[in-house]
Amino acid sequence: MRMGAMNAALMREEFEMSMEEVFGEVISSYSRAQAIEDGVLVSLNDPSFTFRPGLNICAEAGIKFPVAMTIAAFAKTVSELDTPLPPCQDISGRLWDVLTMFRMAAKRGGAEIRFPVTVINWVCVGGKRINRTKRETVVLKALCGPGDNGEPVITVLLPDED
Repeated sequence: MRMGAMNAALMREEFEMSMEEVFGEVISSYSRAQAIEDGVLVSLNDPSFTFRPGLNICAEAGIKFPVAMTIAAFAKTVSELDTPLPPCQDISGRLWDVLTMFRMAAKRGGAEIRFPVTVINWVCVGGKRINRTKRETVVLKALCGPGDNGEPVITVLLPDED
């Protein structure tokens, strides 16, 4: 072995440390799967969101990675859970609009992608829904990062969420 190669091997051995050695013992961890199970995130790859049974709406929209959305972003742009939508609206159609706007914005690239989605929601007065709708533009952001096993995943959130 040459001297340079031997030094490099020794240096590599010296700097190979586990995450625990660098940062200390893990105090707490919360996986993406747990967040989906707890309802903090909504998996958009859920087969119930598709137009056609057996297909994945994210794949239909041309998105290759798993996509999840925070419950707050989902409620503001797709649907509040157990709340009726305005006439001529359905969850699949609204989700398709969000995914289409994301896909167009993603073509611009960047570490954090921000994109607007215009939605029609019921007007509420004093906490009660009245028979009137309003148009609202909501800005969302999308981040691509590692999933629970290091695979690429996309998370869609409101701008003030982490």
